[in-house]
Amino acid sequence: MNVKKFEEFLTSGTVKRQSPNKSRALSLIEESKKKKEFLEITLKSIPQDKMNANFIVEYSYDILVELLRAKMLADGLNSGNSHEAEVAYMANLGFLEPEVRYMNEIRYYRNGTKYYGTILSREYAQKVLTFMKETYPKLKEIVEQSVKSAKSQ
Repeated sequence: MNVKKFEEFLTSGTVKRQSPNKSRALSLIEESKKKKEFLEITLKSIPQDKMNANFIVEYSYDILVELLRAKMLADGLNSGNSHEAEVAYMANLGFLEPEVRYMNEIRYYRNGTKYYGTILSREYAQKVLTFMKETYPKLKEIVEQSVKSAKSQ
């Protein structure tokens, strides 16, 4: 699954430049952290055979995309409602092409669960969870460094 270059979203006007919004970025970082904690508690509390794969994928995706959105806001960028642009921004942050493509795949399947009734497998949910756990610390560090240097709005 190919991912557009982030610059295409800027050129088309999908992503707009604005003043950095440090307070909103900090809010999204906190929300991402709380969702991650909730997901971890849920995974420990609910038996695996009762766990909903779509829930795991959706929450894992939201945890990461909120950090991406926070980074963009700290950098003075607003993607509106374009999750595709937010995913594409990962490449600008130093993530490898396979990581960006996989995040885009998660975005695609998550949209399927939200809007088209797609049911995902436990195996896929486990792969997404592993990806989230590997990606979260690196992305969180990038975002936090950016927010520290962003001007307040």
